[in-house]
Amino acid sequence: MAGGVEPAGRGGQGPDLLGGWLPEWPLLIPRATHSGNSRETRTNVVKVIASGVRKGNVIEHEDGKLYVVLKAESMHPGKGTPTTTIDMRRISDGVKTVVRYKTTDPLERAFVETITHSYLYQDGDNYVFMNPENYEQIQVSGDMLGDSAPFLQEGMECQIALFNGAPISIELPQRVTLEIVETEPAIKNQTASSSFKPAVLSNGVRTMVPPHIVSGTRIVVQTEDGAYVERAKD
Repeated sequence: MAGGVEPAGRGGQGPDLLGGWLPEWPLLIPRATHSGNSRETRTNVVKVIASGVRKGNVIEHEDGKLYVVLKAESMHPGKGTPTTTIDMRRISDGVKTVVRYKTTDPLERAFVETITHSYLYQDGDNYVFMNPENYEQIQVSGDMLGDSAPFLQEGMECQIALFNGAPISIELPQRVTLEIVETEPAIKNQTASSSFKPAVLSNGVRTMVPPHIVSGTRIVVQTEDGAYVERAKD
């Protein structure tokens, strides 16, 4: 694949920190609807570089099919070429694949219908959400939620991407507030800059917290990996 992106046709360009020139804004490319073995249906795509791809994004792979991103990780070694490894699942049949790109390789991110839904409850291996606009309910599999499932809270608003009416990915709020239910007691003279210690959140997830945090403290964590952000202000 090529290692750069053509400048936007509207005149605005900006420097890419890793070399080359990239548009200052996404370049939207309208696509007509196709059927059969040709490109799948969507309204438009946007040119992005591989390092800009995030979990839940839908991208078009080299086979012309749409894939939902399960995980994207960029590596910047001291020597050698920076790379982005993307785990993704083909929407049409669920086949999973892993592809490694240069961080500056151009990819096409497809825009599919995304609707805000409120979380209701768990039903076996599935999770039930409701569209607050029309009260229609939809089920999302635990496999699709992955490690994010424990961070769901009743009434939480999530962004669910739909393709042909079926959910293909879900995005939770980036942060959530939870209580520490188990951790080592604070030790006198320890500071926030000391090494972190293990703790268990009220949803059962294990994380690492500063040494001054004690059981019963409410903290803000990232829903992507449960990482500590800050002590809750409420």
